[in-house]
Amino acid sequence: MSNTELAHRVRLTPAPCLRRVKRLEQEGVITGYHAKVDPAAAGRSFEVTVAVEVTVNDQRSLEEFESAIAALEEVVEARRVFGNPDYILRVLVADVAEYERFQTTKFLRLPGVSR
Repeated sequence: MSNTELAHRVRLTPAPCLRRVKRLEQEGVITGYHAKVDPAAAGRSFEVTVAVEVTVNDQRSLEEFESAIAALEEVVEARRVFGNPDYILRVLVADVAEYERFQTTKFLRLPGVSR
């Protein structure tokens, strides 16, 4: 939202509102801003949560696996968990058919994927 809209909502004039926002940014209270993306408009309205078990457990292999999943544009979030599964991935694609293509042609070919 604009500074003018924020000032109106918090009942300040724009100049002091902007100074307060800048101060909060400088102090690290506000650490960033984000865009809200419409998955359907981006052609990614089908979301899959994937539980992944890996066969490797040495640090180098795990780092290679993590680099490989980070390079997959369909994977929008990856979390390493402790126990089973080893990772939980959030995958966004257009539809079921695209997810199946992703899984068979990209994901299952990654080294270390057990299931």
